[in-house]
Amino acid sequence: MRAKLFGKEYSTNIIKKFQKKNYKKIHFLNISIEKHTNLIKIFKKNKFDLIIHAAGQPSHDWSAKDPILDFKVNALGTLNLLELTRKYCLQAVFIFTSTNKVYGDLPNYLNGIKELQNRYEVFIKSKPFAIDEKFSIDDSKHSPFGVSKTSADLMVQEYGKYFKLKTGIFRCGCITGPAHQGAQLHGFLSYLVKCIMNNKKYEIYGYKGKQVRDNIHSYDLVNMFWHFYKKPGFGEIYNAGGGRENSVSILETINLVNKLSKGNWKNFKLNKAPRIGDHIWYITDYTKFKKKYKKWSIKFDIKTIIKQLIEKYKN
Repeated sequence: MRAKLFGKEYSTNIIKKFQKKNYKKIHFLNISIEKHTNLIKIFKKNKFDLIIHAAGQPSHDWSAKDPILDFKVNALGTLNLLELTRKYCLQAVFIFTSTNKVYGDLPNYLNGIKELQNRYEVFIKSKPFAIDEKFSIDDSKHSPFGVSKTSADLMVQEYGKYFKLKTGIFRCGCITGPAHQGAQLHGFLSYLVKCIMNNKKYEIYGYKGKQVRDNIHSYDLVNMFWHFYKKPGFGEIYNAGGGRENSVSILETINLVNKLSKGNWKNFKLNKAPRIGDHIWYITDYTKFKKKYKKWSIKFDIKTIIKQLIEKYKN
């Protein structure tokens, strides 16, 4: 489906071929999760102790083109998986990759937003701020994608709290790493580094290129999943991101990539109009997870992540 969403060059087939070749115990099934009958056979034949639900339509831009398909995949597909887990493997741990888009565009209306030289920053009572799980999800513009994921997010919570399923909700921001197939509408860090290393033109949408995101390496995210699996809860919510130390604006990314690659790329166009509902600034506060799972920590800082991406996209 990724090829349908973003184009053939962003298909996951190349990663699938690598995994098939190197990991013989992985079994691949091409299944549409929004179709309940497609999934029943899998759950009847297998007993799972862990389900990581990472399937989804991931672009809030694309969701506006086909809100019905977006909702079927993200919301109905999640409900199908939850119900089959409840029916056939009640003791399994169910992990759901949610999104920071559940908070809609409310971060854009924080009182402490300040424009600095190369980024926007948020200070509350003169202290740097980050968004935790108590931040409101109500009364904001989410995009159809944000709503479909919020619906799924709430349902995973409910199956944990109502049906006592061992569910964990991870509200992810920017997930990245050297295997990331970054596209123009999804995965800005990977795609931006690709453009810089191949001297392709990059279009910045709004906010002068000073919009900020925190990035988490796929290893660190999977490590969060592992810790939750070993010590699960019921409908627990965690913001999952790289935190303040892994936060970077588009302008800062360009400067850092140029510095690390010894280049001088400036082939970008600034579009004054931001994407609808896009965040000016978002930094994850992962204190809640760290407090419960004390042995977990961020292993990959932003400089290391970018170095890996530079190596991937070198000509």
